[in-house]
This record gives sequence, structure tokens and C-alpha cells, in this order.
Amino acid sequence: MKFFDEARVYIRSGDGGAGCVSFRREKNIEYGGPDGGNGGRGGDVVALCVPSLNTLIDFRYKRHFKAKNGRPGAGRNRTGANGEGIELWLPAGTQIFDQDGETLLVDLIEPGEQTVLAEGGGGGRGNEHYKTSTDRAPRRADPGVPGEERNIVLRLRLIADVGLLGLPNAGKSTFLAAVSRARPKIAEYPFTTLVPQLGVVVMDDRDMVIADIPGLIEGAHQGAGLGDRFLGHIERCKALLHLVDGTAEDIVGDYRTVRHELEEYRRGVAAKAVVIGLNKCDALSDDDIADRRKRLADAAQAEVYALSGVAGSGVDAVLRALFDKVAEVNETAEATAGDIVDAGLADLADRKTTAESLLVSLAAPRLRREGVPLGETHPDPEDRLYVLLSQTEGDLAHARYNAYLRQAVSFADACHVARLDQGRRAP
Repeated sequence: MKFFDEARVYIRSGDGGAGCVSFRREKNIEYGGPDGGNGGRGGDVVALCVPSLNTLIDFRYKRHFKAKNGRPGAGRNRTGANGEGIELWLPAGTQIFDQDGETLLVDLIEPGEQTVLAEGGGGGRGNEHYKTSTDRAPRRADPGVPGEERNIVLRLRLIADVGLLGLPNAGKSTFLAAVSRARPKIAEYPFTTLVPQLGVVVMDDRDMVIADIPGLIEGAHQGAGLGDRFLGHIERCKALLHLVDGTAEDIVGDYRTVRHELEEYRRGVAAKAVVIGLNKCDALSDDDIADRRKRLADAAQAEVYALSGVAGSGVDAVLRALFDKVAEVNETAEATAGDIVDAGLADLADRKTTAESLLVSLAAPRLRREGVPLGETHPDPEDRLYVLLSQTEGDLAHARYNAYLRQAVSFADACHVARLDQGRRAP
């Protein structure tokens, strides 16, 4: 199946059915009266996250999706049938943006999650609804409410714990094949990997998902090679494994090239926790390995692991380091999210410069629908939140950023429950 990770589609919900003007005409009813029914509701357009998909290929050719209109009302107080809705089946990890491609509408993470992208129009009222003591025979009926229409952008971001990075032919696909049952294409020429590949690693009763993305070269952020579009698939990763070809002439230059592309890509990828591996050490002598590890460690200011994906040497140590990094990020994210949900709404709303107040802004649309008084909120909470966390959290900024985004919904739910409890306790 061809990998397809972005699509632009047009959606339209159904119009509501018109109300009916009708009067009773039974011969045994002396004065009759209005009996026009209401129109049916238009169908909704719903996005549904399903576990059986891993690509957006279904949206490559079909890009217009329209729900059915509601049926008009009829006499004898008959309400028109509701229009049939339409579901967009999407793989886990799909982000839905507005037509500008920048405003995030919803992020589907877990299978079974769903959201209404366009609500169907309400049905018009029939003349029976307008009967009063002074107007016993109204001839008024309402048309149905038009449905919503919009263009949206779908972007798939693979859900993986670890992302593999490196120049072409750094041995990323070989490593993935060595540690999992994935069978990516492996060859001696560059850019063998053209689309992201996933593999599941199981070790010491722990498991994680590793994503192998196509190699980066100098100038990828400007479109060189395959460009940097596939870097989006490691935005969700909790840690990165940066593989450097140990047989290359300039290992420090190769390392810095990839790091530069990550920094140019922005979006927090460069701030992720990283494990650095010197690959293809089976082709080097012990003295060469020690020398190259030292040079690379000095340049990266981090520990460097020597390994060989072909021979399998050093692989276990790298995997344990990755498991530890993922566990550390998970613990930090869960602690942060728990603190946010446990905090009080009034306290958070007063602290206008903190990440917690930005969370209130993220959840603001839902909170306002629940009737929570918020006052002024930040107009661009996502950007402000990431900048704030980048300044204060360092390597854990992206993990905390993802935790805040995910917990915005939980925070809104918690506020909703709290308000219900307050209502029950009120005299």
C-alpha cells in the first residue's frame, strides 16, 4: 500500500429540512387547525479514529465529502427524517487543521476517538409550532438551517516512542531490522528508505515503537534530497536515536549536519531527548572506535554508544538507554499533567504568564461552551506555550508541550465535573 500522509479535503454537513404549513381536514374536526411538522436535521460530518488504518491513501482521489440533507416536515405533525451523516475514517496520529494548514482543530490519538467537524443544520419549524391563542391558523413555517462547509487539511503523524535519525546510509534501516521484525528495504545506495517505517521492540518485559524516517542531508530544510517533510513523523516521539556512520570521513560534520536540520525544522524536535550511536563499528578497529567515540562525544557533549546493526554488538546497550529515556519522559509528562488537572481554575486563570494559564486558553472554547467564566485568554496559546516551555524546560520542553496539549481536554473535563459538583452542592 502506498504511504500517503497529507491530504486536503472539502467537507459539508447536511442542510436542515424545511418546516411544513399544513392544516387538519378531518370532517369530524369542526375548526381543524395547523398540523405542519418540523423538518429533519441535516447529517453531521464526523472524524473517527480507527485502529486498522496507517495511511491517508483513502483521501488521495476522493476529496469531497457531503452529508445528506434533512427531509422536510409533513402534515399530521410528521417530522422529516434526519439526514444521514458521514464518517471520515482516519488512522491514529492524524492531525486535522483548518484550511490555512496552521490552525489545529483536533488531534486524534487513540482509536475510537471521534469529533464532529461540521454539524448538520437544524430542521425548520412547522406551522403547528406557531399556534397561539390569538393566531389559531398560522401560515408560517421556517426553512431549514444550512449546513456547514469548510476545507480541512489532514496530516498523519506516526505515533512512535523513538525516532531514528541520521544521514542516508547511516544504518538506520539495518538497525530497525536487527531489533524488530520490521523488514525495511536495505541497500548500498542512499535514500533506500523513501517512506517512514515502524518496528516494535520488546526487551526485558518492556516494549516500544521505533520509527525509521528517510535520511537527512545538508539543506533538507530548503528541500534538498527528500526535504524535511518526514520529520513531522517524529514530532510525537519521546526520544531520538541519532545514528552516525562510524566509517565516514567526517563523523563530527555528519553529526552537526543532522543537528542543524533539526534546529531549522523547529517545532521542538531538536529539544527532544537523544541517544547518540556510532554505527558500523564492526568495520573499525578498537583504536579507531575509541578515537571516533571521543571526538563525537566532545562535539555532542553527550555519551556516545558504539554499535553495529549488522553484527548486533552494542545494540542491547543502546536499547536500554532508549527505554530509560522514554520512561523518564513519560514520568515527567504524567507528573506535569497531574499537577495541571489538580490545580484550581481560579488560581490558574490569575497567573497570566504561566504555562498553566496557557492551558486554560487551550481549553477555552470547550470551557466557554460549558459556561465557565474565563475573561481574557491568550490569542495564540500553542505558540506561546511552546516558547515558554523551551525557555524553562530545556530537553523536556517538547514532552511537556505534548502533555499540556493532551491535558487541555482532560482539564476541560475536570472543570466540567467540578462545576456539576458545585451545582449539586448548591442549596
